[in-house]
Amino acid sequence: MKRAGTPLLLAVTIGLGVWGDAAQAGQAFMHTGGRTSQPIGHYEFCQREPVECRQKTPRQAPVELTRQLWAAMIDINNAVNASVTPRTDAEIWGKEEVWSYPTNIGDCEDYALEKRRRLMELGVPAGDLLLTVARQPNGDGHAVLAVRTSRGDFILDNLEPRVLAWSDTPYTYLKRQSERNSGAWVAVDDSRSTIAVGSVK
Repeated sequence: MKRAGTPLLLAVTIGLGVWGDAAQAGQAFMHTGGRTSQPIGHYEFCQREPVECRQKTPRQAPVELTRQLWAAMIDINNAVNASVTPRTDAEIWGKEEVWSYPTNIGDCEDYALEKRRRLMELGVPAGDLLLTVARQPNGDGHAVLAVRTSRGDFILDNLEPRVLAWSDTPYTYLKRQSERNSGAWVAVDDSRSTIAVGSVK
């Protein structure tokens, strides 16, 4: 039993339970609305890397969440988090909101871009790998990668070693890339925040 308990295999085993939990929670998928403004950092990234923002995906079912994909999501999340040292855009570039692929240092959106690139290299469609902007509990902005799967939306996050269902994270989600057009963004209707406020009152 000890031999099977490597971090990756253990995470995959634990993750099998997450699949069922997310599907039964009733909030497996983010609720998105109409088109909204593109983050300035992503807009400038698209100007530098236009091919990254011209990916069109026809309307289709989310990618099947197989054991292999789940293992890859965990592996890539861990690998990128371990290989990139966190630095703010101000520290790296001397200004705010510069989205780029990281080398050995990067900001939150840089981690998300690299994870997206690696999953696309494995054949995951662009329309299922969505850069997503959220607000942390302390009010700070944050960017993560949302992976749209047959069992719900899962978050790859540089602040969290686990791959979690979006509804199990502490963030308030604001907007994300359109699943049909990588250069467009749509609003996220995060009703969990409304429910949370109501319960506090």
